[in-house]
Amino acid sequence: MCEIAGASVLAGAVSGRRGFAKLVELAPMPPCPSLIYLDFRQIEVATASYLRESVLAYRALVRGQRSTAYPIITNANVEVRDEFYELVQARGDALPVCNLDGEAKRTSCEIIGELDPKQRLTYDLVTERGETDAGELWRSNSAAEGLASPTAWNNRLSSLASLGLLIEHSQGRAKRYRSIFTEC
Repeated sequence: MCEIAGASVLAGAVSGRRGFAKLVELAPMPPCPSLIYLDFRQIEVATASYLRESVLAYRALVRGQRSTAYPIITNANVEVRDEFYELVQARGDALPVCNLDGEAKRTSCEIIGELDPKQRLTYDLVTERGETDAGELWRSNSAAEGLASPTAWNNRLSSLASLGLLIEHSQGRAKRYRSIFTEC
C-alpha cells in the first residue's frame, strides 16, 4: 500500500480514489481463488476516508464481480486496524486481517468488524469443517436452526463470500466454501 500511495500516511477521499485506481490496475484477476494481500507494513496512519475510497471500494468491486480475488489486509499497525474497525463497524461490515512474516506465513488472523449471529454461526461452522457446502450445513444443523431447506444456508454462505471471508469454489453446479484463513 505504501508503494501504491507513494506515502506512509494515507489520507483523504481523493487520494483514496487514486489508490483504488492503482489497486485495480496492479492487482491481478487470478484464474482460480487467490488471496490478494494488501500490505500495510510501512503505513503509519490511514484515514477512514482513504480506506473507504480505496480498500473497501476495491473489495466491493472484486467481490461484487464474484471474482476469484480475495483481498486481505496484512501487517496493519494498531492505529490502521482501529480505523478499519471504526469504518466497518459503522457500516455493519467485516474484513479479514492478518500479519505476514518474511516467508509469507499468515499469523494473527482475525475478522475485524461485526457479523450478525447467523453469519457468525455459519462462519464458525465452515471454519470447524474446513470446507463445506449449504447441503452439508443444512443436513447437520437443520434441527437446531429449524430450516426446511438448504436455501438459508446457501444465502448465508454467499453473503460471507461476498464479504471476502469465505472462499467459494464451484464444482459444476455445486459451490463449496472454506474460510479465507484456512491454513492460519
